[in-house]
Amino acid sequence: MTVNVLILCTHNSARSVLAEGMLNHLAKKSGKDVRAHSAGSAPSGRLNPFALEALANAGVDVSPYRSKSWDEFVGDGKPVMRIVITVCDSAAQEACPYWPGSPVKVHWGYPDPSHALGGDEGKRVAFELTRQAIAYRLVQLLALPLESMPDTELQAALTAISES
Repeated sequence: MTVNVLILCTHNSARSVLAEGMLNHLAKKSGKDVRAHSAGSAPSGRLNPFALEALANAGVDVSPYRSKSWDEFVGDGKPVMRIVITVCDSAAQEACPYWPGSPVKVHWGYPDPSHALGGDEGKRVAFELTRQAIAYRLVQLLALPLESMPDTELQAALTAISES
């Protein structure tokens, strides 16, 4: 059974999209039945071009990705999330909707690379470093026996990953 992971960031334009793209890419490469989704409470409606560039440079097909509201994942017929990860501090502080299945929740904060100094080249470097940092944690997530871990053990493992 597919393990669904929802990654949240307020505007769903950069960090959450980096995580969604990398998790789907890494899961496919490792043969894991994991499906990442991303969303925001106030989606911008567009993806940051530096995020798309960083993903494309890592070999990720960016064509399926778009900025979307977390409302798309609430209600009947929606995928049941096993894990919900917030990747920006403002999303971690927001009151999230009720997610069917009571997923395990964790905050993995990353500074916003769109605020990097140094013009376009500084932003490219910041986005690539953020992509690498996210990928590092996602590789650890994929190494877990997600299908069989009880929620308490999964929560502890994801919290430990956030501290690494």
